[in-house]
Amino acid sequence: MRAPATAAVALLLALTACAGGEAAPSTPAPSSPDAPRTSAPAAADPTATTIGTTTPEDTVTPQQRSAGWWRPEPGTPWQWQLSGDLDLSVDVPVYDVDYQVPREVVDRLHAQGRRVICYVSAGTVEEYRDDAHRFPDEVVGNVLGDWPDERWLDVRRLDVIGPVLLERLDVCRAKGFDAVEPDNVDAWANDSGFDLTGEDQLRFNRWLAAAAHERGMGVALKNDLDQVPELVGDFDFAVNESCARYEECDALQPFVDAGKAVLHVEYGLTPAEFCEVGHRPGFSSMLKEGDLTAYRYVCDHG
Repeated sequence: MRAPATAAVALLLALTACAGGEAAPSTPAPSSPDAPRTSAPAAADPTATTIGTTTPEDTVTPQQRSAGWWRPEPGTPWQWQLSGDLDLSVDVPVYDVDYQVPREVVDRLHAQGRRVICYVSAGTVEEYRDDAHRFPDEVVGNVLGDWPDERWLDVRRLDVIGPVLLERLDVCRAKGFDAVEPDNVDAWANDSGFDLTGEDQLRFNRWLAAAAHERGMGVALKNDLDQVPELVGDFDFAVNESCARYEECDALQPFVDAGKAVLHVEYGLTPAEFCEVGHRPGFSSMLKEGDLTAYRYVCDHG
């Protein structure tokens, strides 16, 4: 699993979202060994009003409007930030932020003409979340890679984990998010501690997609490249990490062929290296640091 875990960002983002408030010292997310050696720029004042050049309605096609939920168009620029002082000044039409940011953050982004994606970890329990105690030991498995504060969940046990995840999706809906990015949805292909099959994962992932759609939100397939052919019809777009570095981007072609966006990031490359591999038709690619602060680098392809 190569997904970077989020930091305990809820309090930090809540404080930085309050107009005139003084932000608490930043608690950095765990750094990734793949992260490039590039410093993030100083965060802009999150209380500033930066008006974008698009409105949310400009990004919606008639087909998407009739479906009842939003999805990004292929090639749409985006920003993904899960830790650090939240910078709302990046001039892109789509933001992807943690589900525990205050409603005011989502409202402010909408006022700036942005669409907003709700990040939730669906396949792991993060010990710093307020609801972590609701996952009993029987459904909690191995540590997720290099992230000691995160453990896999038994995705077969929807009777136990389902209510908690649905409440998280309800939070996304209540805050006005346009779409959801459920993370860690490939436990079957990792050392989760459970004897999971591909069918177990497909069932869980389709359940998530249906639950998001029932709440009027689009939904992204995060990684899980081996199951893209089976799941492209259930999900509205893809979010991928490091497919270029690991020579896996072709696995996402079914999304491109279906006219669906691929929101793509790479880590651990120099800007020059990234620009050699980070541009594919239908992809929205950017270079990020592994802790997913405000830093982003996008190539100028003329």
